[in-house]
Amino acid sequence: MLFCACLIPLKPFAQTIDSTPDGLVQAIVNDVLTTAKTDKDIQSGNLNKIIALVDQKIVPYSDLARTTQLAMGRHWSKATPEQQKLIIAEFKLLLIRTYAGALSQVKDQSVQLRPFRMNPDDTEVVVRTQVMGKGDPVQLDYRLEKTANNVWRVYDLNVLGAWLVEAYKGQFNNQISQSGIDGLITFLQERNKALSKAK
Repeated sequence: MLFCACLIPLKPFAQTIDSTPDGLVQAIVNDVLTTAKTDKDIQSGNLNKIIALVDQKIVPYSDLARTTQLAMGRHWSKATPEQQKLIIAEFKLLLIRTYAGALSQVKDQSVQLRPFRMNPDDTEVVVRTQVMGKGDPVQLDYRLEKTANNVWRVYDLNVLGAWLVEAYKGQFNNQISQSGIDGLITFLQERNKALSKAK
């Protein structure tokens, strides 16, 4: 639920932020929570402001292309480059819109990093966190990969035991089976239109 509130960085010192996966997650989370708690537009659910926040502070530290590719599974290679670009763009917008409500509800939450260990040669890791608020802690984990440029990027989230990629994989599969790649694009576009009207 706190997708946006958990994919975001602290200060513009990229070389420090990117150096360790747990450092990246901590910086992202701290910055998002601080911004969400202090920005009245975000608190009121201003979608344009939330999209701008995500573009500035989440997207540079995420690999949305990989997220989309994993969600599409074997169908990814069947899509043309143009279709792939469209799907990434629509999926990104869907994720932002789906989780935008979480940012407008951030009040006094804090995030605790769980103990983290990795080997120096690891290229994929999971950073586990807990969102602490008035109710029970919410489990929120991040899958990160080390890119060819030796920087860490978030590509999957686990909220309350459900990984984002797996949650969308079945949906994407069904859409493609029923109406092909273009059918998936239409499905994503229609979902985004419906969510924009609901705001």
